[in-house]
Amino acid sequence: MSGNSQSQSKQTLPPQHQNHQPGTESEMNPLPKYEPKDYKAAGKLQGKKAIITGGDSGIGRAVAVAFAKEGADIAIVYLNEHGDAEETKRQIEQEGRKCLLIPGDIGDESFCKNAVNQSVQELGGLDILINNAAEQHPQQKIEDITKEQLEKTFRTNIFGMFFMTKMAMPYLKNGSAIVNTASITAYKGNPTLIDYSSTKGAIVSFTRALSMNVVEKGIRVNAVAPGPIWTPLIPSTFDAQQVSQFGASQPMKRPGQPEELAPAYVYLASDDSSYVSGQVIHVNGGEVVNG
Repeated sequence: MSGNSQSQSKQTLPPQHQNHQPGTESEMNPLPKYEPKDYKAAGKLQGKKAIITGGDSGIGRAVAVAFAKEGADIAIVYLNEHGDAEETKRQIEQEGRKCLLIPGDIGDESFCKNAVNQSVQELGGLDILINNAAEQHPQQKIEDITKEQLEKTFRTNIFGMFFMTKMAMPYLKNGSAIVNTASITAYKGNPTLIDYSSTKGAIVSFTRALSMNVVEKGIRVNAVAPGPIWTPLIPSTFDAQQVSQFGASQPMKRPGQPEELAPAYVYLASDDSSYVSGQVIHVNGGEVVNG
């Protein structure tokens, strides 16, 4: 989800910028692709109940729509992008599944508790937690990262994930799954996203440690580490010139689309990955990372 740090010359997208985070999908050009036309559902999540943070747009929307196609009912937890959230809900309901919208700040522990409880009450249970919400604020020097920015980034990206997981745990059971969104920056770093990269490294460690903690309960915990993916966070984070070259330095010479990540989340949330826990799947356009 982060931007590229290397200088680039190839234009991959029209120059554009949004002045508000986490950004609005309907204002992007081109619109992100979140629903592959040739996707063939197989009922992998039939009857499951899922919570997806940041599920209103971008990767979260693609995951939500794929989950609905696979038979899951979904609660979307998002900040304040109501238009995007309503469109995601429309797509989910078009698949014949139930969708609950819960706006609020996951950095607030009490909100997380209420969001989980509301989801369980209205959906009738909880089987899957997708911790996907995040924010990023580039700065050229560490001296430019204020205490307020540092705390805000960590509160959303890792504290919020911790809070949501903590509140969901009493409802999860044998066969349940947690999938966290990490980032390629956890492995490669990014010179202008020092605090963001740090939170993503924390998410990888959180995923591994939690997987060991809950393995005897039959709960699996994994992560997906996206590379440069075309989501609303990109035009709301970087300037127009940086956006125009987003993804150009990857081996595939382009940014990824949200629809290209959704199958990884379906795999990790379903019984197809019954022998997989504590792992990270890298979806990044061919960048080889180790760790």
